[in-house]
Order: sequence, then C-alpha cells, then structure tokens
Amino acid sequence: MTITRRAFLSGAAALAATPALAQRAAGPLPREADIVVIGAGAAGIAAARRIAAANRKVVVLEAANQIGGRCITDSSTFEIPFDRGARWIHNPETNPMIRLARAAGLDIMPAPSGQKIRIGRRFARPSETEDFLAALVKANRAIDDASRKADVSCASVMPKELGDWASTAEFVLGANFTGKDLKDVSAVDKVRAQDRNSAIACRQGLGTLVAKLGEGLPVALSTPANRIEWGSRDAVVYTPVGRLLARAAIVTVSTNVLAAGNLKIAPEIPKRYFEAASKLSLGSYDHIALQMQGNPMGLSRDDILIEQSNSTRTAMLYANMGSSSLCSIDIGGSFGRDLSAQGEKEMVAFAVEWLTKMFGSDVAAAVKKSSVTRWNAAPHVLGAMSSAVPGAQPLRKALSEPIGCMYFAGEATHETLWGTVDGAWESGERAAEAALRRIGALPAAPAESARPAPARRRRQAPSAATPGPGLFN
Repeated sequence: MTITRRAFLSGAAALAATPALAQRAAGPLPREADIVVIGAGAAGIAAARRIAAANRKVVVLEAANQIGGRCITDSSTFEIPFDRGARWIHNPETNPMIRLARAAGLDIMPAPSGQKIRIGRRFARPSETEDFLAALVKANRAIDDASRKADVSCASVMPKELGDWASTAEFVLGANFTGKDLKDVSAVDKVRAQDRNSAIACRQGLGTLVAKLGEGLPVALSTPANRIEWGSRDAVVYTPVGRLLARAAIVTVSTNVLAAGNLKIAPEIPKRYFEAASKLSLGSYDHIALQMQGNPMGLSRDDILIEQSNSTRTAMLYANMGSSSLCSIDIGGSFGRDLSAQGEKEMVAFAVEWLTKMFGSDVAAAVKKSSVTRWNAAPHVLGAMSSAVPGAQPLRKALSEPIGCMYFAGEATHETLWGTVDGAWESGERAAEAALRRIGALPAAPAESARPAPARRRRQAPSAATPGPGLFN
C-alpha cells in the first residue's frame, strides 16, 4: 500500500559540495555599499535581489566558493543533477521562487507523491499501513494537545500505545523532519510549523535554481566576513581581502555558526541573540548516495520508503531518482550525527547493510559509485536545518529583531516556515525591506496599531498529515 504525501512525513538533508554555477564579483571588493549581505544562500540571495530592485548598492559576502548555502546541486558526480542539500520547495500558490524559476527557464514539477513502508523483506500490508497512520494520528494529537498547555519536548508526550510503530513514528516525526531526536524538539515549534505537503522540485536541481537567481548580483565568493563592527548609523565588515562600510548589514549565517562565535561581532550583541542561536540549533541530516547497476530492489521511479524499525537507527530511501539508478539513503538525528562523524566509509557501509537487510545481498554487488554529504562538518554551515529545543520557540521572533543597523535572516528566524528554503527566502526579503526602510529607500512601515491584524491560520484537527518536508527535501 502506497501512502500519499499528505498522510506521511518526509524530511531530508545533506551536504558535501561540488560547486554549481559558481561566480565571483569582478574586481576588488568594493569599499562601500548601501547594504551588505553576509551569506549567499537562499536568504542572502533573496535579500540582495530585493535591495537591487530598489536601486540601492548591495554587496554579498560568501565564505564558500559557490552560491547556494544549504542549496547545492552536484551536476558532475552522477548522470543526473543531485541536490546535496535542499531538494524541494513548497506552497506553490504563494512561493515567489516558483515564478522566478519558470522565468529563468528552469523546469518545475511536483515532488514524488507517494511513500512505501517495508517490514523486513516485504512491503507493509494495507492493514499494517493503516496501523502506522493511526499511530501518527495519535502522536500528532498528543503533541498538539500538549503544546496548548506548555512547550515541552515532543518525546515526553508520545503515547504509550503506539506498539510496533513507536520507533518508526519517532524517526518520522523527529530525525526525518527536524534532524533531531524528539526529546530535543519543541512541541510548540512542531505544531506551529506551517503545512508543507505541496512539495515542488526543480529538474535541474534546487541548488541550480538558487545559483541562477543569484546571477548578476555582486557576490564575492570565498570571501568570509570575519568581523562586524556595528552601530546605530553604519556597519563595517572585515574580510581577508579588505573591509567594507555599509549603512546596514543583513546577516544570514546559520545559527550554529553564530552560536560558535565564528563571526566576530563588536560591540558584543545582547546575550539573547546567542541564546536564540544556541537553542535554535541545526539538527543533523545527511544523504548517502548510491548509484546502482540495474534495479536490484525492484522499486519504481522516485519511490520513497521507510521501514518498520525497532530503533531510530534507521533511514529514509529515495530510490531511482528521476528514472536514474541513483538512490539516496537519508539519515538524521543523533544516530545520523554519530554516523556522519565516523566518515564516508562507515556511512556507505551502513547504507548498504540497511538496504541488504530489506532487499537481499544483490544490493551490495549492484553499487557502482557512492558519495555522501556531511553538513555537520561543513565549516560555513555546521548542520542541517534549525529546530527549537523545548521552551525556545519564541526565540525565533527574538532572533529576527534588528539590533542597531544589523538584521538577521535565514530559515531559523521564520516562526512557521523554519527548516525550509521557503522560510529562508521570505526572511531574506523581510530583512531587506526593513533595512531599506532604515536607509530611507522605502516608506516607513505603518505603526503597529495601524496595521491590519494578521490572518489567523485555521487550526485543523491533528491527523496523520504532519508538516511535510523541510529544508533538506
């Protein structure tokens, strides 16, 4: 029995990095700009495009040697574009990235719409699949009910009667959605996550899309911002190739990079920002890509599969991607973090062992090429997608608040689209508009009392339809 996307949670993640559509700003680093953007991921590119559209001078500083941040497409290792980071975007009715992708000549299509469950060497029967969906309903309802009273960990309120599906539900709702174990996931944060079931893919790769949208912008690659000196009127950003003075700065580095103190900020920002960064830390999620000869598992194009597991030492399979022989085994949470830390050889060995357990020994002989991602070891990111620890959900809003002439953006600053490229893009546009207003390039925002009340999203009864894929899908 195949489960529809709405009835099943798919999260995913990864990195390693083959540069795609890299560019470098021509000439030396400018000495001045109206606004400087730190980071050329989705948030940084969105911010820079908005600033450029307002006819203001913007410079983007990127520490890595390619545009994309956590959106990187590898077009050389395998015979198809392989997204080593984010795979999918969401909300096709409102997401501006979809319109921009089509305008750029890229192909947009629905992401795979069905998933399967494996129990040992066979697929789950319809009745077993229904039992799993019922377990997800119970788990989601318990988390939703608990979130109305207090912001506790999702693990602390998981029902006891999930039976053989307890570990599977924990993997699906925890590691596979947030990159963290459920004990480290805020119930309020999970419940507030906006619906993400309408996933959209780009045939050329999501990393290709973000890089394409960055074309023409003044992006200085391999140019890390080492230090920011900020005040009420301007900011000075120091890099290995010089310093840049700007009237405002937009910082899009990940929460893990910010919490690690890798970007020096003077004067020191209030402790609440570092507290927010540390409690909205990035989870762990990686892809283990295996290119196989033939189709030893007998799966269809773009099949997505999980197993009934008795522990969280498990994974999600994305098989025969785009009708190719490429498969991705996705690992997350504490198990994924520990495995990734052991290195590529151990990651590939686990993937082969895991597939062999379900499909037989022919799998190992069919593997012809492999590649893994290790986002936790990527120095300019240090993880996958953000997830709030229990009690920390309000810190998303706190992290998005400006300080002096400095603004923070990125998926971690979005209260409902955290963990998604959509949220990163929207946060970048939001920060850019605030910075433009500050320097007088846009009219001042209306007073809080004069603003129309935001539309409330209808609260639906909990079901098996949990929030869909996050940033790494």
